[in-house]
Amino acid sequence: LSTSLGDMVIKLYDETPAHRDNFMKLVEESFFDSLLFHRVIDGFMIQGGDPQSRNALKGARLGMGGPGYTIPAEFNDNLVHIKGALAAARTGGPANPEMRSSGSQFYIVQGTSVSENSLKMTEARTGIKYGEKQKEDYLALGGTPQLDRNYTVFGRVIEGLDVIDKIAKVQKDGADRPLTDVSMTLKLIK
Repeated sequence: LSTSLGDMVIKLYDETPAHRDNFMKLVEESFFDSLLFHRVIDGFMIQGGDPQSRNALKGARLGMGGPGYTIPAEFNDNLVHIKGALAAARTGGPANPEMRSSGSQFYIVQGTSVSENSLKMTEARTGIKYGEKQKEDYLALGGTPQLDRNYTVFGRVIEGLDVIDKIAKVQKDGADRPLTDVSMTLKLIK
């Protein structure tokens, strides 16, 4: 994933085949090329994949576009929202009781520091039992454990974590859209 602020290499997970295959298909079709990171929240995540963001006017509200379909959730307790996690955005609330994912919108976790105590509280609240590696990753990298079991994680940034921070720090408007567009180009590496 290339941007004006640097490049990221993302590994897609085989444990989420519907999301992996859909993302690869869209990359091969150049669907994401010239789309924007249209929602950026420092300490949380950077979001893109809305086709309406291509050539969008400055200040235009974005985040409602997609390819015309959704994907069934593929929650996997082994795939969590550590910094660099790639996850599918989705419509929330009663309009989406099955928590189906957007067909194209995704976010990459920046997150904040995570403590052992906060992980224990998340486990108690959700019933998730984090493994040792997950705990180590959360404590070392940070993330957003409150999103676990709520959104499908289907990949992870394995190079370029600093680019997430650069994008998250740009100036934004009141709707969290960067004032200076941050566009993306994706290519598949097999």
